[in-house]
Amino acid sequence: MARKTASDDPLAPVTLAVGQEDLLLDRAVQEVVAAAKVADADTDVRDLTPDQLQPGTLAELTSPSLFAERKVVVVRNAQDLSADTVKDVKGYLGAPAEEITLVLLHAGGAKGKGLLDAARKAGAREVACPKMTKPADRLAFVRNEFRTAGRSATPEACQALVDALGSDLRELASAVSQLVADIEGTIDEAVVGRYYTGRAEASSFTVADRAVEGRTAEALEALRWSLSTGVAPVLITSALAQGVRAIGKLSSARGGRPADLARELGMPPWKIDRVRQQMRGWTPDGVAAALRAVAEADAGVKGAGDDPEYALEKAVVTIARAARSRGRG
Repeated sequence: MARKTASDDPLAPVTLAVGQEDLLLDRAVQEVVAAAKVADADTDVRDLTPDQLQPGTLAELTSPSLFAERKVVVVRNAQDLSADTVKDVKGYLGAPAEEITLVLLHAGGAKGKGLLDAARKAGAREVACPKMTKPADRLAFVRNEFRTAGRSATPEACQALVDALGSDLRELASAVSQLVADIEGTIDEAVVGRYYTGRAEASSFTVADRAVEGRTAEALEALRWSLSTGVAPVLITSALAQGVRAIGKLSSARGGRPADLARELGMPPWKIDRVRQQMRGWTPDGVAAALRAVAEADAGVKGAGDDPEYALEKAVVTIARAARSRGRG
């Protein structure tokens, strides 16, 4: 989710959108344009790339108009502007024109930092649009999309959507919009499964779930599907590790309500319930064997072995066998 400064007027003279998440950057622009068009339906919008904003162009675009029209000037990839154009922009920041909103999209980082610092010093409204690399951030994004749409979705449904679609925020946002448009009432995991079965089955977390449940054939099928659709082997070993570690953490924890265990173990309550169902056939020796298998697979997919697919298959089989270790006595 884009984070904004306290002074959050979309019609502020200058908006600075900082980050590399394209969807959030586009939304920052859309918010400003929408507010400008509410104020004046005839607002003129100019959306420019660095090569289109030459020295002198900004002065021309922001010069007083005979008809005093409202204007939004969007500058993308501002970190790539030429030195002369940066001078023009810095000069403008000191005396922005009335009825004009300048939107600077900047990737952040060292390149073009002088312009970034100048915009902040001038008091620009800032919208943070960081790349969402962590699964927890994408999960929070999905929850917020449902919340913004005024709809309710279970935690399991949100997690299933992230598992199925991965890291592309545009796909996640589109999926939420489709579900909201098509489904009445609370959106649950079963609904997500019906819409995105093929994608969900290809996810690394589905491979892990089937393996820790001892469902060898289904885990191997999900693994092969996952690899065939381009899921990176390292993501699968990561999911396997998370699944086995969750079994180990919960099996060694003191008994209690899901909410209490969630606080103790750092898991959401719904995951406590799921792991409890998955851990029924596990023993401490089984957990240890599964963790060794994951470590070997991780080394195998990172270059220690000749066949990453074989390393993953071996790990999946070992984990699924360990999931039934209690039953073998």
